[in-house]
Amino acid sequence: MSLLNLSKQVALGIDIGGTNTKFGLVNHRGEILERGRLKTEDFEKVEDFINELYKEIKPLIDKCCKDREFEGIGIGAPNANYYKGTIEDAPNLRWKGVIPFAEMMSKKFGANCKITNDANAAALGEMLYGAARGMKDFIMMTLGTGVGSGIVCGGNLIYGHDGFAGELGHTIVKPGGRKHWSTGSEGSLEAYASATGIAITAKKMRVEFPNSLLNNYPEDEINSKIVFECAKKGDAIAIEVFRYTGQKLGEALANFVMFSSPEAILLFGGVIKAGDFILKPTKLHMERNLLPIFRNKVKLVFSELDEADAAILGASALVWENNYTQPPQINS
Repeated sequence: MSLLNLSKQVALGIDIGGTNTKFGLVNHRGEILERGRLKTEDFEKVEDFINELYKEIKPLIDKCCKDREFEGIGIGAPNANYYKGTIEDAPNLRWKGVIPFAEMMSKKFGANCKITNDANAAALGEMLYGAARGMKDFIMMTLGTGVGSGIVCGGNLIYGHDGFAGELGHTIVKPGGRKHWSTGSEGSLEAYASATGIAITAKKMRVEFPNSLLNNYPEDEINSKIVFECAKKGDAIAIEVFRYTGQKLGEALANFVMFSSPEAILLFGGVIKAGDFILKPTKLHMERNLLPIFRNKVKLVFSELDEADAAILGASALVWENNYTQPPQINS
């Protein structure tokens, strides 16, 4: 029996965003050996986008894999269906309809390809390279412009029967509440706990308190970073924005805990840079809304992945997952 030398294997991780696409060649230790990016929005046709990806990446593969094995491609993308390998009606991409993206990439590169949404990819990356190493039951929450999530139970990501499970950011936390700017739903977690939601809360609250530091900024400049800067200066209204946000997030997390009883909830994204301003109220309201059998069992943990590299690492983790499990097949 021959020994498998994992140190000689390389995976390609690709993160597709509405504006930019980032990619990198990653080894088993989570080291990005080569990297690059291109503008997603520059390509009206998906075929042209894939051709440009190949043009940019193939020389990196040739350079990196002179003495290494190229194992395959993992992709994180919006509205990606893990089972079918498709991107389906992604609102922030120029390519509409159902696109057999994994199949197209596999044919172009001559390699196996898997695809999932960016939050699921982040959960896999955290399990392989980050704070969730050794955990079999955890929830990953990505708190950025929006709110994404990945649910891991028994060491496996939960995809559901159709490949789209785990959209915790779109669960309703305040029935009849704030209207979401994209989906039109009323009272979703994303409308409150995302960076976008924080900015909306700050704009609403500052109107009632003219002495707040938040009123020193034009309305179109108010964002979560400005709120954080004001909170650090002791502004009571900015602090209240994070307390209110943490309350909504904590109440939602309590529901999620009672759903899957995770060992930990991992928090990732720009919003968590607010630190204790948001973490303390989140923890308080999560514990307050749990049944006694769940209290003081679930850790809130910050991601250990570098924010700039997390998307690439998460996507690459899909390739290593191939070594252990295969996605179930469903009828299209």
